[in-house]
Amino acid sequence: MPYTVFALKWRPVNFEEIVGQENIVSTLKNAIEKKRLAHAYLFSGPRGVGKTSTARIFAKALNCKTGPSAQPCNKCPSCLEIAQARSLDVIEIDGASNRGIDEVRVLRENVKFPPSSGKFKIYIIDEVHMLTVEAFNALLKTLEEPPEFVKFIFATTQPNKVIPTILSRCQRLDFRRIPVLETIKQLEKIIREEKIEVDKEVLFAVAKASDGSLRDAESILDQLISFSRGKVSLKEAISVLGLVEQDVLFQLADAIIDKDPRQALVILNQVIDEGKDLSIFLSNLIEHFRNLMIAKVASADAALIDLPAEICNRILEQSHRFSLEDIFFVFNVLVNTQEMARRMDSSRIPFEIALVRLSHGKKPHESNAANLRHPEKAPQENKLESKAQDDNDPSSDSGSLDAVKEKWQQIIDGLGKIKMSVATYLNEGTPVKLDKGVLTVSFPENCFLHKESLENKDNRAIIEKNIGQLLNMNLRVNFILSKIQPQDTDTSFMKSALDAFRARVIKEGQ
Repeated sequence: MPYTVFALKWRPVNFEEIVGQENIVSTLKNAIEKKRLAHAYLFSGPRGVGKTSTARIFAKALNCKTGPSAQPCNKCPSCLEIAQARSLDVIEIDGASNRGIDEVRVLRENVKFPPSSGKFKIYIIDEVHMLTVEAFNALLKTLEEPPEFVKFIFATTQPNKVIPTILSRCQRLDFRRIPVLETIKQLEKIIREEKIEVDKEVLFAVAKASDGSLRDAESILDQLISFSRGKVSLKEAISVLGLVEQDVLFQLADAIIDKDPRQALVILNQVIDEGKDLSIFLSNLIEHFRNLMIAKVASADAALIDLPAEICNRILEQSHRFSLEDIFFVFNVLVNTQEMARRMDSSRIPFEIALVRLSHGKKPHESNAANLRHPEKAPQENKLESKAQDDNDPSSDSGSLDAVKEKWQQIIDGLGKIKMSVATYLNEGTPVKLDKGVLTVSFPENCFLHKESLENKDNRAIIEKNIGQLLNMNLRVNFILSKIQPQDTDTSFMKSALDAFRARVIKEGQ
């Protein structure tokens, strides 16, 4: 008996076996039971999530000998013929290879003929967005007023390319990506029925690699089983698929928060030596910090993170080491790195610069943090504050806007040693006014998140304290948004790179 790949062998044959599309299954079953059937349906969604399989099951439900029924028997001649793709009443058309007006004209002629044995004549057109505009227009009239025995089911991964006049004549059902946990559950069912030994970590890696496509997950699992001689291990899965272990992401995040640039570069070099795709690795790292953010604000809710419970717990534990501002800062740097990598031939250099930028510098001591929270415990700093109060004179040079601008970079550098995220956000602002002890800092309109973060009570206190000590005066800060041009991303990125490596730009010939 010829071997059948998992993606075909485990294709659903009834509504109950469809994974991850409960709302759509419920809609179709209710339509059948209430006899409220539309003449045209549009199934849209990512690849491998069950659009064509659902269309075939729906066709079986309509043409089953006992139907229309929400529970097709899968035994009658009609059900068997549809399952084997040889039914004369269920015509499957590939929109990519039958996209012209001539093919649609043939379809329009054939629509007039009644079904040969079933109750309905059903046209399933896959990748319908590939049809030409002329072909769509030729189909319009038939689609609007088809014979009562005809049903159309369109499937597409790009509904935005289907013309509006077609969309308006269809009942649209949007398929979702299959969550990781539901994919793992289906893979566990397969290996249990197939009596195959696979490490649980492998199933997680396969589910992540499939990116929400159950068909891809089944194909990947099939490939791993063919590669392995016995039990499928995580090491084999990583080798075959070119994946990065989850532990590497945790280690790299630790290196960033521990201010250990050497360890960060060592980890990156190991990933490169193993032949991993750096663009994928960078995306995985961004997703990891997204998960840290979710854990920070939602206590590692598994439904929001969509990872196994034990990994969610590790993420929650690591998130305690970061503030939300730190996570936002890392996220911004990594996204900028992605943009830079797209413009360069090598992803390695911008990635290395980003890691050094994120992890270089001294780790703040707890005593310094305590002093910021409790000024009364820092006698020397209190003396500076007292001196500032005594010497505060709005008419003095130290109290002028020019003095602030002159020392602005020094202010930013000082804040960077206390809290990097505050320094980074404030660096996007420009001091524009100093009046009666209030310093106004203006931000570009697209930096509203920076402004919002700096207005946090603790962040504002750090800024006012630092500026006051440096300028020998007491003042408050006010943040506003204006239409001033934001700094050029590439220039800011290059400046950060030069600062990180203590480098300078030299002209050619020097």
